[in-house]
Amino acid sequence: MFVPEEPEPIVVCHLGHMAYAPAWDLQQRLQKRLIDAKRKDPPVRLPHVLLLVEHPPVYTLGKNGDASHLLLSDEALTAHGASFFHIDRGGDITFHGPGQLVGYPILDLDRFFTDIHRYLRELEEAIIRTCGDYGLAGGRFAGRTGVWIGPDRHGPERKICALGIRCSRWVTMHGFALNVNTALDYFHNIVPCGIADRGVTSMAKELGRPVNEAEVRTCFVAHFADCFCARISMHEGAEAHAYLRSFIDAELPVQ
Repeated sequence: MFVPEEPEPIVVCHLGHMAYAPAWDLQQRLQKRLIDAKRKDPPVRLPHVLLLVEHPPVYTLGKNGDASHLLLSDEALTAHGASFFHIDRGGDITFHGPGQLVGYPILDLDRFFTDIHRYLRELEEAIIRTCGDYGLAGGRFAGRTGVWIGPDRHGPERKICALGIRCSRWVTMHGFALNVNTALDYFHNIVPCGIADRGVTSMAKELGRPVNEAEVRTCFVAHFADCFCARISMHEGAEAHAYLRSFIDAELPVQ
């Protein structure tokens, strides 16, 4: 586990339901804000930010992903009530929608560790521990980023959480999507993460019951804080939006 000299401040903003395009724009603005702050002379140490959201149905394809892994035409996308974005993260295609916990950490890794592989493993660890709180044995699949369940008596490995990030000047954006109560039929319309030989699952499917999403969110934030040795503060709803507007628009202090 990473152990800093003192805990780094991370502000968790639970934004609730949010369309994909404004969430992507918000991430870009937050990333730029942290980059601008660290490039000041001397650098300004702003808090890191973790955005937690739930999107309406949307498919996103990473910058080097294969567009043929979306198995729907534009007309079929509309019929399914879904949208599609070709975006600037790593990884291939995935689905975001109701019943997911989607997290976008905007972290300056210069203040943690400058190791993308390690960063992804820490994100996975927070999800694995969250699954463990519900008796689910989440784990890693060699060579494939994300968190998986199995193999077990129910079948081979199946992905419960997808990860895909972008990093600029060691400041991260994008993140993870944990399937909590997600309608898994949406994944039939893609080759999830470009992996044709393994399936997708959710906490609800594995447990055989609906799962309290607010409770999962609370569990995840605690494990995320522990994995990154962070000092957490929380904002929700309108308060979170107001905080983020202030964070982005306020003048950087002169030190």
